[in-house]
Amino acid sequence: MERKVCAAAVQFNIELGEVEANLQKALAGIRRVREKDARLVVLPEMWSSGYAYKRLAALAEETPRVLEILKGLTAEKNMVTVGSLPEKVDGRIYNTAFVVDNGRIAGRYRKLHLFSTMGEDRFLAAGDAALVVSTSVGRLGVAICYDLRFPELFRKLALEGAEILCVPAEWPKPRQEHWRTLLRARAIENQLFVAAANCCGIQGKLDFFGMSLLISPRGEILAEGGETETELSALFNFEEMTSYRSQIRCYQDRRPEIYGTLP
Repeated sequence: MERKVCAAAVQFNIELGEVEANLQKALAGIRRVREKDARLVVLPEMWSSGYAYKRLAALAEETPRVLEILKGLTAEKNMVTVGSLPEKVDGRIYNTAFVVDNGRIAGRYRKLHLFSTMGEDRFLAAGDAALVVSTSVGRLGVAICYDLRFPELFRKLALEGAEILCVPAEWPKPRQEHWRTLLRARAIENQLFVAAANCCGIQGKLDFFGMSLLISPRGEILAEGGETETELSALFNFEEMTSYRSQIRCYQDRRPEIYGTLP
């Protein structure tokens, strides 16, 4: 029996610091893609608040409520959501991607690579662990935005058995081609499906281009968003991934004894 899952990305304009408005946008998008049979939905990075740096501590207080609502919706709709939110732990704020699977938090990933160019490291604490988690739609590896520039992380996720790479992001202009190229590269080099959700619209001085993507293990773009609010979906067929891996045997042909530990 073929294993398949309909995956989706919900792309919207995050209103800076407006948790309730962003929550309603996300919930509406999730419901719409569920009507199209999507069972896996990826939301953007920091989707409840955006990077309202000076208010993140207060905005993180809303995250438990947001998660409870997501837990209820995923249980009702039999689905999995992945998206990042501000998380407050022991006085520190993390950019944390939560995997919510049928009413429970199946896993959480705290962003490892903080984008120092934009000052993330001044306001957020970095995580210290990668995440591959088994869910009702398959084994998910999770990364966030700037992580895309670090292929070592994605190879680790692949070697630990990820089947789908989920990437919430807030990736702004003018680096559209970096976004598109890096996502396709992570899919091709690891022979995995990729579901990536970017935000769109303007937040402060930043202009976000959207272009959320669903990509096959061959690097084929199965669905792509434009620059405005939208939802996109595509069917991920795991048998196609297995077949492709048997044709191009990258995993069997690896030479880890030569690579060694990178400095």
